[in-house]
This record gives sequence, structure tokens and C-alpha cells, in this order.
Amino acid sequence: MIRLGLCCVFKSEPIKFSRTTATFQYRFDRNRQLENLSSICRRNAESLFQALTYCHANRIGDFRINSQILPLKTHPDCGYDIKELPDHDSIIKTFQKCGALCIRNNIRTTFHPDQFILLSSPDPAIVSKSLNDLIYQAEVAEWVGADVINLHGGGAYGDKKSALKRLAGQIDKLPDVVRSRLTLENDDRVYTPEDLFPVCRDLEIPMVYDVHHHRCLNDGISIEKTTDAALKTWNREPVFHLSSPLNGWNSKKTGPHHDYIDPQDFPECWLPSENVKNPEMKIDVDITIEIEAKAKELAIFKLIKDLEPRIILL
Repeated sequence: MIRLGLCCVFKSEPIKFSRTTATFQYRFDRNRQLENLSSICRRNAESLFQALTYCHANRIGDFRINSQILPLKTHPDCGYDIKELPDHDSIIKTFQKCGALCIRNNIRTTFHPDQFILLSSPDPAIVSKSLNDLIYQAEVAEWVGADVINLHGGGAYGDKKSALKRLAGQIDKLPDVVRSRLTLENDDRVYTPEDLFPVCRDLEIPMVYDVHHHRCLNDGISIEKTTDAALKTWNREPVFHLSSPLNGWNSKKTGPHHDYIDPQDFPECWLPSENVKNPEMKIDVDITIEIEAKAKELAIFKLIKDLEPRIILL
């Protein structure tokens, strides 16, 4: 069966997550900054509870939590330990309440840190900052029960082999709270699935297979074989990503995401086994498919309508 995932925000629902900037917070002294940040974090925790409640009521089994759920958490000037915030007890309890809701209703949560999180960078300062962000997101993941913190490989920096070696070396040194959740995803510019599989296998890190990225940056391996190889990296329910190109597959730039998913872009081998014609393409495990479409929940509802009754939801 399939668990469809909503990524970070809503298109039409009045459920909002707040942000702020360091430039704005610089207007205030430290105590006022912490009061401001505490208020935003509390509202975001409450919004997450609303989001998860909405997902449960609308057949959405997975929610990707925005990396800025605790804004400016690791900023060099405005950053903070959660216990510095005036309402930290209430904030943590609300996140834990979200986790309890997920357990009761079989909802999954994940993180996908921003693109500036680069463990393969040759710059120690960038790697250090990336590590701080990963530890922060793992802290929230502990509260809500999220089991995935998903990363791209990063840049090649002129030498893909060396970059992958640095990536593997940094992963090997990660604290368990991060590493136990870490996954790697192929991208549309640098790292194909075949590039990342050796790291995933050697370090026992699951592969989040993004089929759109694979179609943009193809390594000559079929979707079916790559799906099978990706599944074998997982020791829990696998996560895949699905999107459609904004201007179609015949455009010069196929990377940008469309508002919706073209049902033709949904790999047949990802469907429940009873709906797959070729027995060699059948998946016999439950999978999470995060829908990366600009119409957000509306795109999920349309995809369900387009694929029913062939799609069976968790």
C-alpha cells in the first residue's frame, strides 16, 4: 500500500507556519528576541498539530516538516537553545503532542534540510554549520517521532569521487540521533542513484529515490531496477519522491516542479502489486511517496482521483 506525503505547507488550507529574519530580530535586545522567537516557535508547534490533524482526516499519511519550524535556531547571532525560550516547556510538549497524534493515527513525519546543508563540502566551516542544523532537526525529530532526515549529496566540487569520500567520512562521524534517521537522495544535477548507492550500501544509509530527478539526470539504469535497488537499502518503510516537470519533458529545463502530478509520471512499479501487469515489477512492501508539487494538498487529492482504484492508501 502507499502512504502519500505532503511537503511542508498548504496551498488552500489556512494552516500557516511563521518565519522571521535575523535583520528583523536585530532591532531588539536579546531578551526581546527570545520572546519573539518563543512566540513563533509556539505557534509553529500548534500549526504542526493542526497540519497533522488535517492530514489524518484527508488520507494523507505523511507530512514533511519545514526545516525552519524553529526559525533561526542555529543562526550565529540570533540562535538559541530551546531551553532559553520563555515558553520552552509548552513548545516541547506541543511537539510531543504531535508525536503522540502521529502514533495514534499512523502518520509519518520527515525532514528534508535546506540545500545549504552540505556534508560533502571541502570547507570545514560549511560542514560544521551543516552539522549544527542536522542536530537541531534531529532534536525536533525526537519530539515528534520523525524517522527521516533526508539529504542530497551536495556539490561535486570538481571531483565527484573525492566529494563522495568526504560525504561518507562525515556521515560516519555523525551522532546517532542524526545518523539513525539520515537518508540520501539522488538529485537532478550532480548525483545519480548509481553514484549514491555505494555510499548507501557501505554505510547502511537508506536511499530516497526521486524518480523525477532520475529522469532529469539519467544514469542508464531503468526505473524498475533503481526502485528495486533503492528498496533494498531500507530497514523500515521506504520513502520515494514524485513530481512532474513544470513545462513538460520536452522542455529545455525539466527540473522545476509542476503544480500537479501527471499520472503518467507515476511509475507503474510503484503501484500495489495486484495492479501491476509485469510480475517482475511488483513491490511487496508499503512505501511512502512524498508529492513535490506546488499545489500541495490539492495535487495529492487530484493524484488520488486520477489513480483510483489502482492506488491503495495506507
